[in-house]
Order: sequence, then C-alpha cells, then structure tokens
Amino acid sequence: MHEIPLQKGTVMIVDDTPGNLALLSDTLSEADYRVLVATDGLSAIEQIEYFKPDIILLDVMMPGIDGFETCRRLKNDPATSAIPILFMTGLSELDNLLRGFSEGGIDYIIKPIRPPEVLARIDIHLAQARQLRRTETALEQSAFSALTCHSSGLITWLTPAASQWLEDFCRQNTLPITIEPGQLLPEVLRNWLQKQSKTLVKTSTETIDVVLEPGFLVKLMPNQHGGECLLMLQKSVNDWDIETLRNSLGLTLRETEILMWISRGKTNKEIGIILDSSPRTINKHLEHVFEKLAVSTRAAAVAIALQHNANDLS
Repeated sequence: MHEIPLQKGTVMIVDDTPGNLALLSDTLSEADYRVLVATDGLSAIEQIEYFKPDIILLDVMMPGIDGFETCRRLKNDPATSAIPILFMTGLSELDNLLRGFSEGGIDYIIKPIRPPEVLARIDIHLAQARQLRRTETALEQSAFSALTCHSSGLITWLTPAASQWLEDFCRQNTLPITIEPGQLLPEVLRNWLQKQSKTLVKTSTETIDVVLEPGFLVKLMPNQHGGECLLMLQKSVNDWDIETLRNSLGLTLRETEILMWISRGKTNKEIGIILDSSPRTINKHLEHVFEKLAVSTRAAAVAIALQHNANDLS
C-alpha cells in the first residue's frame, strides 16, 4: 500500500511568461505543493476570492496591472493581507527592490529562476507564516488581552479579549465604541500612549504600566517592528480605592500611588518611569510613607495598606 504524500501547501504563480509558469509549476508539483496559476494580476485577484493560496510568487512586469499594484491591492484587503508575497523579477535596481518591500512583499527571486532557490525561500516563508498564524490563533482563542497599534493610537491587531476590555472601558467612561483594526484607541488611552511612547523610546528595554481607571490596567511593551506598540490589557480583581485609601492612611495622592505600585512588586526605578519621576524622588516619597505609617520596611507599609484597602472595599 502506497502512502499518499501530504501536500505542503498551495502556491499561486502569477506570471505572463509560459516558460516560467511551466518551470515553476513542475518544480513545485514535484515538491508536493498544490499549484495555482494566473497570467496577470487581475485574474490572480479574482481567483483568490474563491481559493486563497498559502503563498504567492508574483512577477513584477505583466500586462494590465503590474506586480506592484497587484501586491498593493492584495495587502489592502483584510481577507488577503496576510498572504506572503515573493516578487519575481529580472530587474535588480535598488528602487524596484525597495518599492516591492514598501508594497508589502517579503522577499525577491531574481530571474533567471533557479528551482532550488525558489523551493528554499518558499519553505522558509511558509514556515514563518504558519508559526505566526498558530500564535495568533492561540491568542484569539484564549482570554489573553493584547493589541498592537501605531504610536498614533491606530489599532492594527487585537484579540477578542482585548476588544471586550476596550468595550468595557468605553462604557465605563461613556465613550463611543468603535473598536476594530483600522480604528483609533479611545482618546484617553491614545493620549496616554503618545506620552508614554516617548519614555519607552528612551529606555528601550523597560515596560510601562499604569492604572488608567479603577480596574483597568495597561502595560506598554517594547516593540521594534514597524513602529508598532504592544499593549497588554488587564482587569484588576483587587482594585485599590486610591482616594479612600489616601484619606484613611493620611497620605498624599502621590504617596498612595507609590505604595500601590510597591505592592505590585515594582522597583523605585520602575515606579519613576510609570509616574514620570526620578528614583530619588520616589525614594523621598517612600520615606514620608514610612514615617506616616510608623514602619521601616516596604513590606510593612504594603501590609498596612492592603489591610486598609480590604476594609474600605468591604
């Protein structure tokens, strides 16, 4: 009994040269890929509406719309934007290479085509794309709240849990609810992000987190890819009633905030980044907290604060 080899995936070849189509089609079929063929950009886009390939080999120079325009249209469509595109061209000028990347292509194959090189590049990029899809699927099926956005606040990707977090945040603050990729974050979150992004650029390896509203925590993570920011969103179970706790302990607002962050394991340096202050200033505030609470350690101060907070919330 012969085993049927598993196909590695579906590759679409878009090229108006019969010889290239034949060479690539034979090469890919022999390597157990399913092959789709189109001779121009418009017919490729039409085919993809019915069957999406896993990766596209796209010729640059074609009749009708060229490869660059074909790529741009595919990348502008959310239904096809995630498909990896490799350009095929005999043009080696730098301007053409850069334009291909700016339109969304991930790699180039220079003609004349060398089958071993084509197979190697397809294998690598398909593996990367599948790993990315597995990661995104795992996030989307979990309760993990995360989103990516530009520093301007434009959302580029988010999990369902993050969407729910933002909806709850908007309802609590009576804000319009328009939460999806391509939309802006709520203004209060957007303003905070734009301010904190500058701090993150200076520190480069630090994370910044803050309680925007009671119960709504946000962590800004370093991200060096494409100027995007990664936000981790969280709801606090044991919220600190900052104002009530401040009054019951006889602390200032800033002293109470510092005590809250200490209870979450933050160092003076980290608290300084969060509160836009120096570690020396944070330490001075902490000395005042110790004095007012008649304690000498951070643990003792936190214990008193947690006890008062529990009493205030009950």
